[in-house]
Amino acid sequence: MNSSAKASPWWTPSVHADRRPFLIGRNAIQAALRGFFAREDFVEVDTAVLQVSPGNEAHLHAFATEALTTDGQKAPFYLHTSPEFACKKLLAAGEERISCFAHVYRNRERGPLHHPEFTMLEWYRAGESYESLMMDCVRILALAAETVKTGKLAYRGAESDPFVGPERIGVAEAFERHAGIDLLASVAADGSTDRDHLAAELRRVGMRVADDDGWADLFSRVLVEKIEPYLGFGRITILDEYPISEAALARPSARDPRVAERFELYACGVELANGFGELTNAAEQRRRFEIEMTEKARIYGETYPIDEDFLAALALMPEASGIALGFDRLVMLATGASRIDQVLWAPVAEYGR
Repeated sequence: MNSSAKASPWWTPSVHADRRPFLIGRNAIQAALRGFFAREDFVEVDTAVLQVSPGNEAHLHAFATEALTTDGQKAPFYLHTSPEFACKKLLAAGEERISCFAHVYRNRERGPLHHPEFTMLEWYRAGESYESLMMDCVRILALAAETVKTGKLAYRGAESDPFVGPERIGVAEAFERHAGIDLLASVAADGSTDRDHLAAELRRVGMRVADDDGWADLFSRVLVEKIEPYLGFGRITILDEYPISEAALARPSARDPRVAERFELYACGVELANGFGELTNAAEQRRRFEIEMTEKARIYGETYPIDEDFLAALALMPEASGIALGFDRLVMLATGASRIDQVLWAPVAEYGR
């Protein structure tokens, strides 16, 4: 065993006996969701883990590896952080409704709600609006609760009723309501952002601002400290219309070009899903990826390659909506587990401690 890894007790009979009800619930929920998608005429797909690019979001950290050709030459690869690029290529190929349970891998992530390897449930609807994904989410959360015979989603004392209508609130409205900040006053019509204006707003309401904070850093601080603590309590919350700069793979809203067709789903203060009206403009997608990688280089001193194959596929991809849901987190909330490793059949070994 690697000396930096610690033995984990999940496989001991007593610990497994405590975890087993959560794991049986996991299997039941997964079977129920597969039935849901089959009834909706989705095709379940399976995508490769090894990709030339793990994604191009500034704060996303991947596991890198390399392949050897038959003559021993090295080729860099990454474990995917999402099956998104592959799924969109399948839409370009002609599939119209697809779903995917994918093991995905994210570095620098471990805690009660995070694990370096976890299961992402993604699904895509070609030719349908992103509001259709919101309705899917409502039905899926209710189905998960029904499957394990509970009337609520719960996490660390908080509860959310999946059987009542969700709250839907725009990000700008949430900033005004919970933080007293006019977010869109710092976003121009072309989507560009004014860091100094937002910094002044944070200072006005007594929030911390560091000299090297960018607009995105300030946005995230308000979201985490002032907004998320109020989302998904009592009922599900759909947080909608993110600023365009915070939605690298989503298309602009027809209602307001400063915001995107992006929403996140919350229950009990926990983020469960991230949905888009998908961007299909390859030139705009490249521009956004390059901005993200410039930011990644500034903060972390590294970048990831752009998947040229993916950008080429966008030329054939139809208008579509797509979403990624953290399946393990959904299982946690439906079964009442308090840590993600309780709902994983075989957690990754502890390391670095």
